[in-house]
Amino acid sequence: MGKLFGTDGIRGIANKDLTPELAFKVGRAGAYVLSKGRKGQIVVGKDTRKSGDMLEGALTAGICSIGIDVISLGIVPTPAVAYLTRKYDGLAGVVISASHNPVEYNGIKFFNEKGYKLNDEIEEEIESIILENKDISLRPIKGDIGKIIFKHDGYRYYIEHLKSTVDGDLKGIKIAIDCGNGALYKIAPQLLKEMGGEIVVINDEPNGVNINVNCGSTNPDMIQSLVQKVDAHIGLSFDGDGDRVIAVDEKGNIIDGDHILAICGTYLYKRNKLNKNTIVGTVMTNMGLDVYLKEAGMNIVKTAVGDRYVIEEMLSNGYNLGGEQSGHIIFLDYNTTGDGLLTGLQLIQVMKESKKSMSQLNNIMTQFPQVLINAKVDNDKKEIILEDEFIKEEIKKIEDMFQGEGRVVIRPSGTEPLIRIMIEGKDKEKIENIANGLAKLIEEQIGK
Repeated sequence: MGKLFGTDGIRGIANKDLTPELAFKVGRAGAYVLSKGRKGQIVVGKDTRKSGDMLEGALTAGICSIGIDVISLGIVPTPAVAYLTRKYDGLAGVVISASHNPVEYNGIKFFNEKGYKLNDEIEEEIESIILENKDISLRPIKGDIGKIIFKHDGYRYYIEHLKSTVDGDLKGIKIAIDCGNGALYKIAPQLLKEMGGEIVVINDEPNGVNINVNCGSTNPDMIQSLVQKVDAHIGLSFDGDGDRVIAVDEKGNIIDGDHILAICGTYLYKRNKLNKNTIVGTVMTNMGLDVYLKEAGMNIVKTAVGDRYVIEEMLSNGYNLGGEQSGHIIFLDYNTTGDGLLTGLQLIQVMKESKKSMSQLNNIMTQFPQVLINAKVDNDKKEIILEDEFIKEEIKKIEDMFQGEGRVVIRPSGTEPLIRIMIEGKDKEKIENIANGLAKLIEEQIGK
């Protein structure tokens, strides 16, 4: 892991950690590495954060200084950038967003020309240019300097593409959506209305500082309440950049990424459309999904946390469905990254064709109790804790106690100064006590 790039691009507090000066360097170095001496265009989109304008200006200046044109999409979700990078034959795509993080944060993440997130080697090449202050001698002048091409209506291609992934319309279906005051605030309602759905929308009035504030996929209470209040068939709650979704059934029960994989995986499996009868999950995937898939005749392969690792596994072995519990779901037949709105459409299609309610579909797998706790540690100490022998021994003691009916996963956050602790088992109260104890132990141990 580099010093700039985390699990999902570069992130930090805008104008403090992620400064316009850094954004300029990232744009310049990124354009240099990804263009490989070719002329062309790089596609850029952003979410609704106020800091997005500042960072886009600096980033695009860096790109143009290499002699590469910028296609500016304006406010669009991350998956739209991935799709439109291919649509416009871009040399690369860039998203300015910090996803589900608080508004003071922002980020920069790249896609290659095929719409996939960059591998570690390319990120390290870009990073080394910036951190080692390597000189890029390329300084085009006159007509060779890059220009900005505004295509703020480019999202229409994305909308039409999403429509093509499902059969029929949404007539007779009532859909509640929480846009999280993020990048899908306009596109999601527009698409669902155009397809004939009855839409009830909240948090679709971004003002630059209210993105993810007590709303969206990380705060599902709002969509749970709304679904029951308006008697919707399904609720969809998106994160700030629209690459993930948490759904809710008509009774207000959450449908997280694991349940979405079970529902959509079963749908594809029964139609012989699930490649190799296998779903790709992560080490955080609930054990309940493992049990369900095995009983239903399907398999699961697990990767490290991060949708980029899920996608790498899918590409390496020819799988077409994968995702994370957090709601990053990848339908590789339709897009190259997690796509919240696409996932919502696929769920609605399953509901419509199966003639079952979302609560019936939601109950096909039984979830094991799972507790997620954060331990606060400095960024430069996050990796150390994973190798601490005392902590390793404590984790082994906990897992031995479970006797095969529970597990412990600890990992450093890719974007925040935290160690994430996940404990799974049959007794929720018991695993909550164990998780809190382990978090306290890690914080005490790292402070020594």
